[in-house]
Amino acid sequence: MHHPKRPTRIALAGLHGYGSVHLEQLRHMAGAVKLVAVADPRPPAPGSLPESTQVFDDLGELLASVPDLDVVIIATPLDTHFRLAELALRAGANVYLEKPPVTSMADFDRLVAVERECKGSVQVGFQGLGLHQSTVFTDAVAGIGEVSAIGAVGLWQRSDSYWNRSRWAGRRVLDGVDIVDGTATNPFAHAVVSALHLAGVKRRADIGAIDTDLFRANAIESDDTAVVRIETTGDVLITCAFTLCAAMPAEPYLRVTGSLGTLRFRYTEDCLELGDGLRIPLERRCLLRNMVEHVNNRAELLSPLCDSEPFMVVLDAIRTGPAPSPIPPEFLSSSPNLTVVVDGIEQWIELAVERGATFTELGAPWAQAELPLLVDVAARENAG
Repeated sequence: MHHPKRPTRIALAGLHGYGSVHLEQLRHMAGAVKLVAVADPRPPAPGSLPESTQVFDDLGELLASVPDLDVVIIATPLDTHFRLAELALRAGANVYLEKPPVTSMADFDRLVAVERECKGSVQVGFQGLGLHQSTVFTDAVAGIGEVSAIGAVGLWQRSDSYWNRSRWAGRRVLDGVDIVDGTATNPFAHAVVSALHLAGVKRRADIGAIDTDLFRANAIESDDTAVVRIETTGDVLITCAFTLCAAMPAEPYLRVTGSLGTLRFRYTEDCLELGDGLRIPLERRCLLRNMVEHVNNRAELLSPLCDSEPFMVVLDAIRTGPAPSPIPPEFLSSSPNLTVVVDGIEQWIELAVERGATFTELGAPWAQAELPLLVDVAARENAG
């Protein structure tokens, strides 16, 4: 007699914030998966969970009470990622871990070691990587020849509610624990990861040096306006220029320059834009579905933990670099929705990416006179 395969047993840590996105994904996957339990100190909204789902205050209690979990999704505050991922792995589960995976290179190396020790796998929620696998994508990138430069442009607005949504928002350190909640490490992390991927950067040894040029217009610790420039050992220059203080917000994109032409990768819009303006739609593969396929059929993960290593090198350069400099109020204004705006930031962002330069090097009037910190990754690794 044929026995149908049981649904994949899922637990979710973190119901609110991005956890609500995972809840919606799980609803679309009903039948293939079963949300067995959730963990969050805040109770779920009435009717938001299946009736059979068990509710716990914390993941440790959940793991002690619910056996045979296939996947634990972790969508919790950044400073909890390492501890909760380790708990889930040691309980025998696979882990879907929201980005950034952890908040220091040391914790990354520790988590990689735990993953190797345990039987489970870790998938990191860099959803943009679900767009990189299609033949359309790879053929388009191959069509522009040898890539020499990648510019990542991010122009968003964030109001006070964004910075007040949690204790860790806008923090570099909280209660003595690294948070590193900056533009490149959180809201535009997908752009950084995609740029590294397109540049062929696979491991920390593929990065030569990193410039960080960080500023803050809001009353926060972390940066809300930044250039992060990455020199690769493969001679591809990556320039990431981001702000959460734009007067004219727009969807982010990567400009990829090759020996035969250029293209724009609009990862939030799931499309490529060629030099002649032609837009090519891309099919996005769901990382959570891919995780389930990995559990059931050993499908290759699209965003395995080990592939986050280059991103963690960038995060660590930001973590260990100088704190962001405040932008003087005479260079700031307010948008109609009371968002802080850096005057003229759109032009400075475009210029930074076009020239592969930092705000300081370009002479932005609000930038500090000192040159940005240059982190020589290879030298630091050899010394360590």
